[in-house]
Amino acid sequence: MDPRQETGRATTKKERSIMIAKKLKSFLDERNIKYVTITHSPAFTAPEVAASAHVPGRSLAKTVMVVIDGAMAMAVLPSNHRVLLDDLRELTGTDDVRLAREDEFKSLFPDCDAGAMPPFGNLYDMTVYVSADLAEEAEIAFNAGSHTEIIRMAYHDFERLVKPRVANFTT
Repeated sequence: MDPRQETGRATTKKERSIMIAKKLKSFLDERNIKYVTITHSPAFTAPEVAASAHVPGRSLAKTVMVVIDGAMAMAVLPSNHRVLLDDLRELTGTDDVRLAREDEFKSLFPDCDAGAMPPFGNLYDMTVYVSADLAEEAEIAFNAGSHTEIIRMAYHDFERLVKPRVANFTT
């Protein structure tokens, strides 16, 4: 498949580079990771993104920001699942686990639209927890820093680069 695959309006190569989170694009390109960028109509919720980009909900990774013992972290799960905070509490061994508010994390992702951050916590100095269900997928797709673009890549490349903690914490 052409790595510049697009749906919707035509965009130039320069526009695509701007829409993808710069930090993420550099990170993937410097490591020669194979990925596909898919442009879609504007979408803001995980189900909207999956539908707009024609990606199954089980393989579209949504990034849910959580605060664990006062530190920001990412919970990454299939877009058709929900985070179980009690399971994260048990997993981390602390009762201090809650969903983060957008005003708490928005400034941590200066190269991303609010709510469209990619699941690469390693680029932003935060721990990443990945749902065991998502880890079973051969390929995953995720927001690339904007509400109009996703990246699809092999899960094993994602796991090798991010080194997430894989666990069961979703429904």
